[in-house]
Amino acid sequence: MSVLLAIGTVKGLFLARSENRRTWEVEEPRFPMSEVYSLCFDGPRLLAGLSDPVYGPVVSASEDGGATWNELGRPVFPEDTGTSLERVWQLAVGPSGRLYAGTQPSALFTSDDGGRTFELVKPLWDHPHRPRWEAGFGGQAIHTILPHPEDPSEVLVAMSTGGVYRTRDGGDSWTASNTGVQADFLPDPQPEFGQCVHKVARDCGDPRRLYLQNHGGVYRSDDGGSTWVSIADGLPGDFGFAMVAHPHRPGTIYTFPINGDERGRYPCDHRCRVFRSRDAGASWEALTEGLPQESFYPSVLRDAMCADDAAPAGVYFGSRSGEVFASADEGGSWTTVAAHLPDVCCVRATTV
Repeated sequence: MSVLLAIGTVKGLFLARSENRRTWEVEEPRFPMSEVYSLCFDGPRLLAGLSDPVYGPVVSASEDGGATWNELGRPVFPEDTGTSLERVWQLAVGPSGRLYAGTQPSALFTSDDGGRTFELVKPLWDHPHRPRWEAGFGGQAIHTILPHPEDPSEVLVAMSTGGVYRTRDGGDSWTASNTGVQADFLPDPQPEFGQCVHKVARDCGDPRRLYLQNHGGVYRSDDGGSTWVSIADGLPGDFGFAMVAHPHRPGTIYTFPINGDERGRYPCDHRCRVFRSRDAGASWEALTEGLPQESFYPSVLRDAMCADDAAPAGVYFGSRSGEVFASADEGGSWTTVAAHLPDVCCVRATTV
């Protein structure tokens, strides 16, 4: 079994290949002067959201495993919005083949022609809450897009800051879905919206079960996002960015806890640990074999952790110090894919 691991960094896209998910060959970077904030595999096609310092943001695609690339379209804000595209933070493909792009500033675009053209989802842009969405530390962006795997009319998005929003009518209307999620930095810690959600993942066995890593707080929803309950007990901290659901084991999730703002946003106890739950967040276990355990300070960003679709599943993550790690046994043990890369923004893996 061969695996292709795409690693997006602040200075280029790196591709790593392996036949056993333990030893890796890392290729020279593509797009060496571009930030790569988003990656998405659509079958054999690899999509990348790039930000070139001269030409700006664009979506590019490779049909041959990264050997050659074609520039697609770019999400363009209509003139009447009074704004322009800064970054493409998220790319996702729905069950009907529709391509979604989440951007900075916080907006959702769709493409039904493979990314050649994009259309702004106006009902979300025109939502009455939008003027009060704020920028998080990394900017104001939609960073999570979860199309329902069976119902093309249902999509969930999340943003920093603003929180979770859902549509059940194909994007014609959107509802804030943050009940139970804390916003301790606001005067009202339980607002309708305004939470700084960092990432949301969907359970592989029950599409109505969702997992959320917040700016302080880890949560689960069993009703499609209508309500959320804390599952942070058992973790060394409830701050973090990443949240990954196992591709074929219901109830199994992964996260990387980090200290909160006032403590430097370092890994908890300055140790490199992935935490796994195999019971939907009721309990957690630290996964450390093969990972550095002393004086580890880099954080792991929201899209810098992923899993492949093999059995057993491979799990991958990259750090802001340019280290990338892989597990061929669902997190039981880890090996180093690469070190000394630029800051890792996102990783995505597929079997080929």
